[in-house]
Amino acid sequence: MHIAILVTNTDRSDFAARHPRDGEKFTAMLHTVRPGWQVTVFDLTQGEFPGSLTGFDGAIIGGSPASVNGAEGWIAQMGPMIRQIVAQGLPLFGACFGHQAIARALGGQVADNPGGWVLGVTETQVAVVAPWMSGAAGVLRVNAAHSEQVVALPPGARVLAGNADCPVGIYAIGTAVFATQYHPEMTDGFLAAAVEAFGPKIGDAVHRSARASLSPPAETARFVDWVVRFFEHSR
Repeated sequence: MHIAILVTNTDRSDFAARHPRDGEKFTAMLHTVRPGWQVTVFDLTQGEFPGSLTGFDGAIIGGSPASVNGAEGWIAQMGPMIRQIVAQGLPLFGACFGHQAIARALGGQVADNPGGWVLGVTETQVAVVAPWMSGAAGVLRVNAAHSEQVVALPPGARVLAGNADCPVGIYAIGTAVFATQYHPEMTDGFLAAAVEAFGPKIGDAVHRSARASLSPPAETARFVDWVVRFFEHSR
């Protein structure tokens, strides 16, 4: 399999410089379970849009502190790219910003979280189990870091998981789009470091809650298994 990783992360802080970039994180995520897969990284924030994804078996759009409702040129350029990917039937996975960008490009809406920031490990209720999702429906612990969320789904999308604070936690469109508000590419160590780096800037209450949420950790291995099985099932 050959997967395109479409990087959208605009974080250029000292914290970001001390940790793997998103292209590395998603590559490592895939290689934990499919070490033979080929990966090519495109940094959309630097204008590195693929001229064509012919020859790829799937694409991933990752997270970002940017807003999908922003006016930056690279964000505007994403809409037509996403619609083209979907039109050609290439399997597309989105995480956090990617989840929101796909929804917005296809006719959905994204807005601020009503309850403010969600940071740390949270629980989402899996209500619908897609063919590529192993295990039964029920509670899934996931890594979270978001201040916006999908508030209206695009046509044809179905919710697979959600909770009261984030009703659209995971959605799918047919068998070619799979997207989550959460972060399967984040390791436990990275999330803990991010909580300490950014939690105090968001607020004491959020920081305390995020710290307390880290144990037990997220069920990342289960989610990563879903992602690779999604690509395999869709092709």
